[in-house]
Amino acid sequence: MTMISEFPMPRTTRLLSIALMTLMTSTAFAHAKPLDGVTLTLASQNDPFAGVLTKLAAKFKEDTGAELKVEVMDYGTLLTKTTADFVGDTKGYDLVTMDIVWAGAYAENGYSVDLTDWVKRDAAELDLDDIYPVILESLGQYNGHYVAFPFAAYANVLAYRKDLFEAAGLAVPKTVEELVSDAKKLTDPSKKQYGFVANGQKGPAVAQDWMQYNNQMGGSILGKDGLPALNSPENVESLAVYKQLFVETAPPGAIEYDWGGREESFRQGAAAMMQTWSVGAPGYSDPASSNVVGKVGIAVAPVANGVSPQYGVGGWGMAINADIDAKQKEAAWTFIKWLTSKKIHKEFNLEGAGSFMRKSQMTDPDLTAKFDFLPVVAKTYENGNGDYRPRIPEYPEIQDILGAAVNSVLAGAAEPKAALDEAQAEAKKLF
Repeated sequence: MTMISEFPMPRTTRLLSIALMTLMTSTAFAHAKPLDGVTLTLASQNDPFAGVLTKLAAKFKEDTGAELKVEVMDYGTLLTKTTADFVGDTKGYDLVTMDIVWAGAYAENGYSVDLTDWVKRDAAELDLDDIYPVILESLGQYNGHYVAFPFAAYANVLAYRKDLFEAAGLAVPKTVEELVSDAKKLTDPSKKQYGFVANGQKGPAVAQDWMQYNNQMGGSILGKDGLPALNSPENVESLAVYKQLFVETAPPGAIEYDWGGREESFRQGAAAMMQTWSVGAPGYSDPASSNVVGKVGIAVAPVANGVSPQYGVGGWGMAINADIDAKQKEAAWTFIKWLTSKKIHKEFNLEGAGSFMRKSQMTDPDLTAKFDFLPVVAKTYENGNGDYRPRIPEYPEIQDILGAAVNSVLAGAAEPKAALDEAQAEAKKLF
């Protein structure tokens, strides 16, 4: 039986109440966001983009309603913690920044969502034609499938001291041979002035830096058959050149440098040249961390005589954890599309992410006014090679093998051919 109020509400009051409730309901819907109530947790490498991702979290919530929590960690910790999360199916992270060399492992182990169909579905929204092909392929794909989507691309470039080159009457080196010659001329230990600096530290640091030079000298880690070719004549020659540069032109202690030590050495004015990732270039103009403000030029990395121009391309893709539920996956994909959109990705870089990847960014007046090296980045991408560090499942083990071999050569404990012969024997066991 329905109970009726003993004192019914007057008609005018009742109509006013209904109107007010309708207005409140419509207002609530007007303020609703598509991802209200969703929280995304992102595991991020501690590159410059990490702080910008954290800063943009508030804007992402404003636009979509979703909370974004960014956990920042160093390279080794990122790899260890996220791999444990994938293997343990613990769903600790929804999104993971993926180094391009992890693509093979992600694909083979099913760690991340295959984004291929979503990329095709949302191709117009993603504006794929505005992203350099080498970046789409290298930073996200493995065997034609997207295991991640690019968001932070880096160009391997040559940073050099304009003042030192001018004083010595030298032109910027265009070949590896010129780089070696200039490095020797610009080395003067009595003035604590050295011509060259690179990573020498055993492990990933020295392996990755040497592989850049190896690529530019015509070397390759894999043969045409896809199997290891670590001791090829080209690789042996490039390692001999790398050793020569270290012994004759690098600062004392460089054999212990990783990326941070190498960058610090250059920023403090100890070295005249350094091959590096473009992400570090904005820092050379920051007086808070650099003693060489206004003295640094950025050029394409030199290649050996007779080698077709091919420059190292690296960076990070954004992967979605395959273990999370469907709603979280769609929300994570929404974040990736939001972050890589023209508008937000431009802001991402203006805030200091150093992660240029769109063709339109290379001529954007706001970006070019702040980052005068963008034409060099564009040329690198147009002739880029994202596979000089092979993006295969066995890459981490090959990197460890080379990291030990190259360091032993720089330390004088082994000759290039002997070290690479031994490394080749170890690498073959992986296949």
